[in-house]
Amino acid sequence: MAYLDHAATTPLRPEALAAMLPFLTEHFGNPSGAHAVSRRAKQALEEAREEVAAALGCAPGEVVFTGGGTEADNLALAGVVGRRGGRPVCSAVEHHAVLHATEALGGTVVGVDERGVVDLDALGAALGPEVSVVSVMLANNEVGTVQPLAQVAEVVRRCAPGAALHTDAVQAFAWMDVAGAAADADLVAVSAHKFGGPKGVGALVVRGGRKLAPLVHGGGQEQERRSGTHNVAGIVGMAAAMTAAVAGRETTNLRVGALRDRLADGLLAAVPGAVETGDRAVKIPGNCHLRFPGAESEALLFLLDEAGLCASAGSACASGAMEPSHVLAAMGVPRQEALCGIRLSLGPTTTDDDVDLALRVVPELVARLRRG
Repeated sequence: MAYLDHAATTPLRPEALAAMLPFLTEHFGNPSGAHAVSRRAKQALEEAREEVAAALGCAPGEVVFTGGGTEADNLALAGVVGRRGGRPVCSAVEHHAVLHATEALGGTVVGVDERGVVDLDALGAALGPEVSVVSVMLANNEVGTVQPLAQVAEVVRRCAPGAALHTDAVQAFAWMDVAGAAADADLVAVSAHKFGGPKGVGALVVRGGRKLAPLVHGGGQEQERRSGTHNVAGIVGMAAAMTAAVAGRETTNLRVGALRDRLADGLLAAVPGAVETGDRAVKIPGNCHLRFPGAESEALLFLLDEAGLCASAGSACASGAMEPSHVLAAMGVPRQEALCGIRLSLGPTTTDDDVDLALRVVPELVARLRRG
């Protein structure tokens, strides 16, 4: 089997598993307690916080541990609006965790160009003193487009100087130096399972002592920003995965980027009428998103699965939906063509054999579907 769905989730890194095991067995304490068993868990929690802070370019006290990227995104937007009032603004290609939160909070959605890059003029026009938070993701989860976050920050500071800037870096962290690329953001969300950590744990960077209204009330953990008993094993695993991802990022990017180019170029050459979505020059290395007019993605993915190739049509959260991707719609892709898009996403464990299988079976199956 070839797994080309790393944008949905990634295999657990060995470093993460090794770090987690003691806290799933021997060191089981609640870090909020006072006795020795709890203190051991508390020590591990704070050491992990320092690791995460180093990887994200912030102070340890600016890290808020969450139950994943979706919670981190919601805490960022609803936390600012709940504390300050006002309304949010986001781009039209955000993950639903941001897009739906923005809509629920009465916010505004701004458009993107055909590459999926946010329209800076439209963003500026949507801003004003009533805007309290702006959310533009660092790298798109479906088509891989990297946003010009430094330019976004300039627009926000000029047109809504009181607004917080949030970025969903969930898809970016595996590939980008988030510490540098998101340095202009006040709020930065990540999720462990996108870079080799466990599912169900994430983090939100909250810079400069910015106050947030909590989503979860209770024991006052995370400086009263996110109550609830900490998932110590998950947090320790996330920290270990982060450290490993940062250490191997440059080598991985070069290797996986070359595999992605071979895959994309091979399929574009082998499948008549195939279209690459977006601009590869402004994408993360692991993303290969293609459209095969005449071969609907739902049917193609079923056949690919039978052939031993795991892929997706877009966001894993929306898999099974009959509607075309909101990301492709925002990029101006016609509806019928959008229904023919598939995402082949690569990661550190992707091999030449995986790419070879895709290059062999995708053209055959597209041709079969087109023949009816």
